[in-house]
Amino acid sequence: MQFFVEKKSIVREIWGKSDTVLFIFAGAAAEFALNKAVDWLYFTGKLPSDPLGRLFSTVRYARWIVFSSMEEAHGAIDNLRQIHSAVEQNRGAVIPDWAYRDVLFMLIHYSIASYELLEKKLSNEEKEEVYNVFYQVGSRMGLTELPLTYAEWLPVRESHLMENLQESKYTADLFKQYKKHLGTIRFTILLEGQKLVVPNRVKELLRFNRFSLLTPVVPLYKMSRLVKMDGLVKSILLPSEYKEQINELDVH
Repeated sequence: MQFFVEKKSIVREIWGKSDTVLFIFAGAAAEFALNKAVDWLYFTGKLPSDPLGRLFSTVRYARWIVFSSMEEAHGAIDNLRQIHSAVEQNRGAVIPDWAYRDVLFMLIHYSIASYELLEKKLSNEEKEEVYNVFYQVGSRMGLTELPLTYAEWLPVRESHLMENLQESKYTADLFKQYKKHLGTIRFTILLEGQKLVVPNRVKELLRFNRFSLLTPVVPLYKMSRLVKMDGLVKSILLPSEYKEQINELDVH
């Protein structure tokens, strides 16, 4: 059987650990709130009513593609495009191509940033491997103007951050919903976690200071994994309704 991502790929290692995926989720939650096309996610009403579930389902969908066969992954990507086409028909407008690219670019950036935060620095070859996997996703979706290599993508990513992000009423509302669904303590932890992985442009727009309270905690968390205490930590910090879904993210 041919897999969409080879079994020994660094991408499977990144997306096979729940704590790494959670940081991908945290970073995307911050950047999603600033995207100029976030109104599309408000159109269906699903995002404001369940922002954590909506964002988590996006991350989980991407993860499922990573671990699928080539045929299954292509089917999932095609289905994703069909779902968005149906939303476009209902609204009578077309989701801009750059908005699709932005989501793809988030998955690339936060895959690398989260793994490097919790594990180790990636080589240029490994970063290229990450980029290539999501390039294949974007290509299958029919996205245009995708850079061919990771090195070519870096300046394009920077231009997207400058051109396609802004603080808006949706930004304020989304963070209000995050706090409502997480509670004050978990919401504070989310904010501090976001500071560790989001780009400077996102920090600037969200008025994040450069220091995160979690910076000294990360090494301790890494140690907790060595003595199998990370499960207890996550059970304390995460909403109970997501615990089972989060545990399923670990690939053994």
